[in-house]
Amino acid sequence: MHTGDDSKPPLERYLGSTIRELRQRHGLTIAQVAEQAAISRGMLSKIENAQTSTGLDVLHRIAQALGVSLSTLFRNFDVPEGDAQFVKKGAGMEVVRKGTQRGHTYHLLAYDHGPRKSFEPFLITFDDEAERFPTFQHPGTEFIHILKGVIEYRHGQQTYILHPGDTLTFKADIPHGPERLIKTPIQMLSVFIYPPGSGE
Repeated sequence: MHTGDDSKPPLERYLGSTIRELRQRHGLTIAQVAEQAAISRGMLSKIENAQTSTGLDVLHRIAQALGVSLSTLFRNFDVPEGDAQFVKKGAGMEVVRKGTQRGHTYHLLAYDHGPRKSFEPFLITFDDEAERFPTFQHPGTEFIHILKGVIEYRHGQQTYILHPGDTLTFKADIPHGPERLIKTPIQMLSVFIYPPGSGE
């Protein structure tokens, strides 16, 4: 049954539920907290149920009775709702990159909303040591972090031997790509960061 709590001011509803949650988490009764805070049980019950508003002094005493700071009571008030993307292991969308062949997979780990992309994170796996790779060029910056295996990676005139835990960050408009797969399987996290307006 609807109780009509939605008509209460949001801050009072938030404080009431936060105080109740903290009290229950600490295994305290209304009587115990009320006594410690020097207020009546009825008053504390009304605060928890958003049936009354109260001053900072009383809230401070309640916070002390609960063993937390006054700021803790307000910590999550008015925090924007989250909008994170969660991709379980192995659930990234497999994509085919131009020029890649067998033994070389890209799993896209996040999907930008809207027509423009600001970044793309990939989990890339190389299995076939004999595979030949094209060079890549695209706008923006690329960040590579090696998770498994050993790879020789080219950027422009330079090559780098990358082991697990190594990272490489570079301008992606300079030709780049794997030069040699030294120890397979190789797994790396690759993040493309596009300049504003260039992601397509």
